[in-house]
Amino acid sequence: MEELFQKLGIEPKEKKLYETAFQHSSYVNENHLKADYERLEFLGDAVLDLVLADYLYKNTDVLEGDMTKTRASYVCENALYQYAYDLGFSTYVKVGHGEEESGGRFKKVILADIFEAFMGAIYLDLGYATVRRVVLSIIVPYIENKNITFFSDYKSVLQEYVQTEKKSLSYRLVKESGPAHNRLFTIEVSVDGIVLGSGSASSKKEAEQEAARSALEKMAK
Repeated sequence: MEELFQKLGIEPKEKKLYETAFQHSSYVNENHLKADYERLEFLGDAVLDLVLADYLYKNTDVLEGDMTKTRASYVCENALYQYAYDLGFSTYVKVGHGEEESGGRFKKVILADIFEAFMGAIYLDLGYATVRRVVLSIIVPYIENKNITFFSDYKSVLQEYVQTEKKSLSYRLVKESGPAHNRLFTIEVSVDGIVLGSGSASSKKEAEQEAARSALEKMAK
């Protein structure tokens, strides 16, 4: 993990925090350890929201609604996964044997959660100023690169199409799996009673967006 610390320009004081940030519950259970990354993830989520809100407030003059959409775009699951992937987090992830066999260390939801947990660890260990610097050094280049878009409101686009064509639109939860702390929701979207797309994600809202995206891609063919 030293290479990662050097890349981000940090000198950890309490390395155990960072080890915990990379420990999935399956690994913790198998090895009878005390803590996985979930509590750090909770903290890191709040830290990311604050850092991005502060950055957007001070560096843009857009309205509150636009700031909310922009922040959501750069802290959504797809974005967090990309940051973690680009930083090579999968090298350090610790998962149980079952998760390892199913590609757990490369799963979007796990890498996204661990990115939040890692930011939570930096905050606890080195304080807000340091985690703010690290977060902005990672995320701002993506914001400034106008060709990178992590999130689009596919549901609104699909809704507009349906209204134009005077068709009915509905979303249905078809599957819910995984442990309580790591749920995976699968949702189907139907237009005039015909299933046109499905999507899976760690939240129902994001699964609906994935389903809408799938439907739009199908209709575009």
